[in-house]
Amino acid sequence: MGIAGSIFLVRTAEPGVAKLRLLYVEPEARGTGVGGRLIEACVDRSRAVGYARLDLWTDSQLAAARRLYERAGFKRRETKRERHFGQDIGSETWSLDL
Repeated sequence: MGIAGSIFLVRTAEPGVAKLRLLYVEPEARGTGVGGRLIEACVDRSRAVGYARLDLWTDSQLAAARRLYERAGFKRRETKRERHFGQDIGSETWSLDL
């Protein structure tokens, strides 16, 4: 297997706050721990460069990703109903104090 997944760590306009973006794991790598390791690497890097908090946005329908975020210590801060991609979804913001 080549690339098994990806994740982005981006700075925000808010000092001390970074954002975890675009966690993706290839279908054949799902359930192997890749997603958890990607999140762990993102959290570790956030701490290493001095961020105080790491935020993320997710869709309430992405149950597997939400379980990974919860296991990593993220807490859901906000849920609201929004329309994305032609569907009504639960738009969720999660945060992890570092």
